[in-house]
Amino acid sequence: MHVTLALPRELGEPEVCRWRALQEADTAFDNPFLSPEFTLTVGELRDVVRVAVIHDGPEIVGFFPFERHPLGIGKPVAAGLTDAQGLVHAKDARIHPQWLLKQCGLAVYEFDHLVSGQPLLGARHERYPSPIIDLRDGWDNYTESLRRHSGKTYKSTLAKSRKLQREAGPLRHDYATTEVEPLRTLLGWKTDQYRRTGRADRFAHPWIVELVERLLATQSDSFAGVLDMVYVDGSPVAGHFGLRTRTTLAGWFPAYDTRFAKYSPGLIHHLAMAEQAAKSGIEVIDMGRGQKEYKDKLKNGELEVAEGRVARLGPAAGVHWVMRVPVRKTRATVMANPLLLKTADKTLKTYGRLRTVLQR
Repeated sequence: MHVTLALPRELGEPEVCRWRALQEADTAFDNPFLSPEFTLTVGELRDVVRVAVIHDGPEIVGFFPFERHPLGIGKPVAAGLTDAQGLVHAKDARIHPQWLLKQCGLAVYEFDHLVSGQPLLGARHERYPSPIIDLRDGWDNYTESLRRHSGKTYKSTLAKSRKLQREAGPLRHDYATTEVEPLRTLLGWKTDQYRRTGRADRFAHPWIVELVERLLATQSDSFAGVLDMVYVDGSPVAGHFGLRTRTTLAGWFPAYDTRFAKYSPGLIHHLAMAEQAAKSGIEVIDMGRGQKEYKDKLKNGELEVAEGRVARLGPAAGVHWVMRVPVRKTRATVMANPLLLKTADKTLKTYGRLRTVLQR
């Protein structure tokens, strides 16, 4: 077994087709963040992206996309943005993590959304739920499960949708549009949300804006950027941009116009999106790791992702441990404690309000 390292643009059509075939052969890899198109697009914008092509004799048995940073630190492609990470490999491939890191010239590979069934996954890595909307039994069965488990939320969302239309005008839902102007409206809402809640604005980085626009323009049967928006009386109210494979839609950037907040436009939009997604052949909407109230209300299943690192012995791995692991463990402690999480969230929102005032 051996590895060939390549820039994403150096992969030929045979390699891309093999990557896609391996991905579609195992449901564990059915996430657009693991698709070759995602890595190829990020690679056009970031020169740190590499792909390890893993060979067993003449056959390609795996692809390991990663970013290579100073001191041999490896990270997932578009680290901090992706909700699914890891290798795409043949089921019977025996790939040792430390061997793979050595072949890639890495001292450490750190991750926070490693999917299940990975050679990189160890017993000591922390596991977290990734809530999903499971549509494999159809839209009617999903709404029936909502009535049973989140009946109050489902009924109140429908009632608010009717109230919104009575008070503001007729509702229109554009699913899977490729227009750029609605995308810019959505990203503006998302920027306001980041600032309002004290988070760092991802779209302050031009390459991320460019990435989203390029992904929106990428449309094929196996992979596409999916933008959908809800309008009331012709005005945009809520929307979402995500990515899909043939059967999985990955949640990514949902947002809404806060002027309509009392109507719960995010929930109205998500139900509309899920219904249209089911009609288009989507079987799973992966809402991504993270505790959010709307996810708890809408989910009817969960996947599992892991957080941690794989390292080879050496000074670079030691430096990385000192700089990263204690911080990660502290954050995990806060996320696991409802009181600490509520306090941290309140603190960030206060910071966001103060930052807004100071910037005026």
